[in-house]
Amino acid sequence: MSRDVFVFAEQRDGALQKVGIELIGEAARLAADLGQKVVAVLLGSDIEARAAELIAYGADKVVLVDDPILKEYSTEPYTKGVYTVVTNYDPEIFLYGATAIGRDLAPRVAARTHTGLTADCTKLDIDEDTKNLLMTRPAFGGNIMATIECADYRPQMATVRPGVMSARARDNSRSGEVIKLKVKFTDADITVNIREVVKSTHKATDITEAKALVSGGRGIGSPEKFEMLQKLADVLDGEISSSRASVDAGWIAKDRQVGQTGKTVRPNLYVACGISGAIQHLAGMEGSEYIVAINKNNTAPIFNVADLGIVGDLNAIVPKLTDAIAKYKEEKAKV
Repeated sequence: MSRDVFVFAEQRDGALQKVGIELIGEAARLAADLGQKVVAVLLGSDIEARAAELIAYGADKVVLVDDPILKEYSTEPYTKGVYTVVTNYDPEIFLYGATAIGRDLAPRVAARTHTGLTADCTKLDIDEDTKNLLMTRPAFGGNIMATIECADYRPQMATVRPGVMSARARDNSRSGEVIKLKVKFTDADITVNIREVVKSTHKATDITEAKALVSGGRGIGSPEKFEMLQKLADVLDGEISSSRASVDAGWIAKDRQVGQTGKTVRPNLYVACGISGAIQHLAGMEGSEYIVAINKNNTAPIFNVADLGIVGDLNAIVPKLTDAIAKYKEEKAKV
C-alpha cells in the first residue's frame, strides 16, 4: 500500500540545495494531513553526513543511496537510483524541485513507474474527501491556474518551483531514521562519461536568494531605466528584477523575471517600480515580507498588496529615495 511523502533532496558538490529543504517543509504539511511521514531521498557520493541536516529540517526518515557513480549528476544512474527507491518503498507522493536536475529526473522516473507527473507546480494541497494530492500550476502562458489530480496511479509526482514553498527552521534536536539502500549499478548504467565539470562564474545573485529586490515593469519606460533601479538596489544591498513585460520587451534577461512564468521570490524587501500588478506577477512576489510600490496610477492593483504605496513619477522618486538611503547609511556608519 502506497504511503508517506517522499522528497528528492537535491545536492550539488555535496551541498544540499535550498529547494529540497523547502520541499521537506511542504511535505511535512501534506504528511500531517494524511497522517503519514516525510521521507527524504538523498543520492550522491560520500554524503551520509547530509542526512542529519535533512532530519533537522523536518524529514522523519532519509533513504540514502551512496555510491561513487553518483558523485556528479548523470541521468541514467540517478534515474535507476530513484526508481529503486520507489519500487522498494512505494511512496504515496514524490516531490522534486523544478530545477535543471529535477526536470530531467522526474519525468524519467514517472515513465518507469507508469504514473503521472505535474510539472512546475506553485501550490500543493490534499483533497479533504479523496485524500488525493491537488497539484496547481500555471497554464496557457500563465493566464489561468490549473489544478491536477493523479487519482489512479501512485506515486503522485510533481516538480515544484524553487522559492515557492517555505522551509522550516532547522531543529538539530530532531531525530530520525537513516536507511542505507544499496543499488547495484553496472557499467551499462554509465551511458555518459563525464570527463570534466567546468563551472561558470556568475557575479549576480540569483533573485530567489536576494534579501532585497528592486523590480521594474513596463511603466519604467525604457531599458536604460534599469540603471536607475540598479543604483537603488545597490544601496539596499539587493538585486534588480522585473515583470514579464520588461522581459518580453527585451529590456532585461529572462532570469530576472518574477511571476507565474518566471521565478517566485520571498525577499525581505520588494520594491515594485512601474509595475501595475497583474495577477501573474503578484503570484510570484506577494510572499515578500515588505512590499513598496511606486506607480503614477493610484488605482494600480499592485497597491492592494503593498505595505507602502507611493503615487508619483518614479523618475523623480527613485533617485531621491536612493540618495536618502545612501545618506542614511553614511550617517549610521559614522556612529
